[in-house]
Amino acid sequence: MQEFIAINEQRAEFYWWMSSLLARELTAKDLENYLGGEMVSYYSALAMTPELKAPVNAFRDALDKLEKREDNQLELAADFCGLFLSTPKTGALPYASIYVGESGLLNDKPAQEMGDWMQRFGIAQRKDFNEPFDHAAVMLDFLGNLIVMSNQKETEEEREALMQEQLQFIDSMLMNWLPTFSTAVASRDPFGFYAAAMSLLVAFVNVDRAFLIGE
Repeated sequence: MQEFIAINEQRAEFYWWMSSLLARELTAKDLENYLGGEMVSYYSALAMTPELKAPVNAFRDALDKLEKREDNQLELAADFCGLFLSTPKTGALPYASIYVGESGLLNDKPAQEMGDWMQRFGIAQRKDFNEPFDHAAVMLDFLGNLIVMSNQKETEEEREALMQEQLQFIDSMLMNWLPTFSTAVASRDPFGFYAAAMSLLVAFVNVDRAFLIGE
């Protein structure tokens, strides 16, 4: 049970990290943390999973470039705005509706479905983040909370049922658009920091999905 709890905490931690990365521009303090010793250990731990080694190394390469970049916080903030706060024509907007909705507009069916998931499990959107429900940051934050919820279940049957819900969420709400989103980021992020992060996210979700299936 202790190992189960520890694995789930690590899984949730990753999703919360990626959620924060997509929720707002990184501050100078954030960058300090990303380049600091604790995170370096974290990247090394992630890279121990064979399928994550290449995307983790690509992300670390992007961090090395970032460390040498002049006015790196301001430049990265500009990258964030250009990618995630612009228009579908010029950026890579982090909303599921744009990729799998029927209208190509915000607040399409995926946002409604996400609202249903949140209501069913009693997991609310963070009060400080006022975005449509199908924003990637909202969805990843929700998944982290859904994972941690498994640790509070008393029976193996309850825990297994909630892990199946996580798998269904990944399949029906994330993997039907995240790879396309990641490709869009890669094509519009010349510096490559966010492109490397999204590539790592997709690789992690694939590993996580295999874990949930029991492969």
